[in-house]
Amino acid sequence: MSAPARWSVQHEALHADCRVFRVYKEHCNHPLDKREGDFFVLRSGDWVLALPVTDDGRLVMVRQYRFGTRQLSTEGPGGIVEPGEDPILAAVRETEEETGFNGGRARLLGTCAPNPAIQSNRCHFVLLEGVQPRGQRAPDEHEEIQVLCLKPKDALAAALAEPAQHSLALLALYRLRDARPDLFT
Repeated sequence: MSAPARWSVQHEALHADCRVFRVYKEHCNHPLDKREGDFFVLRSGDWVLALPVTDDGRLVMVRQYRFGTRQLSTEGPGGIVEPGEDPILAAVRETEEETGFNGGRARLLGTCAPNPAIQSNRCHFVLLEGVQPRGQRAPDEHEEIQVLCLKPKDALAAALAEPAQHSLALLALYRLRDARPDLFT
């Protein structure tokens, strides 16, 4: 079987503006056999998931309600990367806004496409080492956040036991384990 081809977008139009993302209807065709179809793509800004670690090796996490699953979720602080904002700076900003922790050293652990079948954005995973609770919390209007400081191995075990676990938060924990295996012993 031959390799798949890149379909070309013939026309796109805004289908719905949903505040944090937009839905576009794209009419596409196949370059070789000329098949055509309409496809829907969600577009939003990139996301960031922070992995803030204290000097004593605790992972700063947030517990909050998630409307999609109608469940409480424990995950690293994160959110939308503002237009033109560096993902590392977005992770620093989101961490302080959601937890009040700041400072330390930051580095990008990786990036993924959350759901390339229907989404165009990326999620960036940022390690923040040596954070301290000396910042100012400023949660968004609808955020109700509990701040937790957990051993990374306990956070991973809890995530694996949760059937409605935020998949990107789980991937972030695996990225942390790969980058800092010493935190999981």
